[in-house]
Amino acid sequence: MDSSRLPSDPTLPRHVAIIMDGNGRWAKARGLPRTLGHRQGAEAVRRCITGAMELGIPNLTLFGFSSENWRRPMSEVDDLMGLLRRYLRSELAELHQNGISLRIIGERARLPDDIVRMIDDAEARTRANQRLNLIIALSYGSRQEITAAARRLAELTASGDLKPEEIDEARFAEGLLTAGIPDPDLLIRTSGEQRLSNFLLWQAAYSEFVFVDKLWPDFDKGDFLAAVEEYQRRERRYGTAAESQ
Repeated sequence: MDSSRLPSDPTLPRHVAIIMDGNGRWAKARGLPRTLGHRQGAEAVRRCITGAMELGIPNLTLFGFSSENWRRPMSEVDDLMGLLRRYLRSELAELHQNGISLRIIGERARLPDDIVRMIDDAEARTRANQRLNLIIALSYGSRQEITAAARRLAELTASGDLKPEEIDEARFAEGLLTAGIPDPDLLIRTSGEQRLSNFLLWQAAYSEFVFVDKLWPDFDKGDFLAAVEEYQRRERRYGTAAESQ
């Protein structure tokens, strides 16, 4: 693919979401600690951000840490939190300089207080940037997100502030953590696994999926561009009659 395509190219996805899978297996295959796999995976993040910006894709969501990941050994969780701290400290200035707006989705209450403060600062500093919306899912679980949105609608209905007949898909989506962000057109998962793993279950209803055998630390800009090319070859019909023909 020619990475000089204009941002207005209608064949490009408006939103790419990635399940970054395989850091641990990458490290194990090399006889290294899992933590080094996570650190190498951070370099793949940089490559994908660069690819998205070069193509003019406006929204990129990365699944960084799931709500289920809290069950991992504490030493690994601590290292992941340390990696997140280093990323926010070292990358924020460059993200801002490159016109990237950072948004974090997930259960912030479970994150360390200092990381929550760093996230708040990063989001505030980059909010007006418009070149790329970078969304990182941390302590995120889609079932929990959907449950929370349903609970909020139930509370509004019980209080009389919302009528049941006023609840539709658009109103429900307003209660999700991704409110205001278009649903992903393309969802990529690395490492050869072919499942969503509690990621964007509502939002990915009509996403095109591309599964890549490479482990995340080996995923490069060329792989990102190849996945976008695969997306461009597909015909999206959104459940219309033509889909069953």
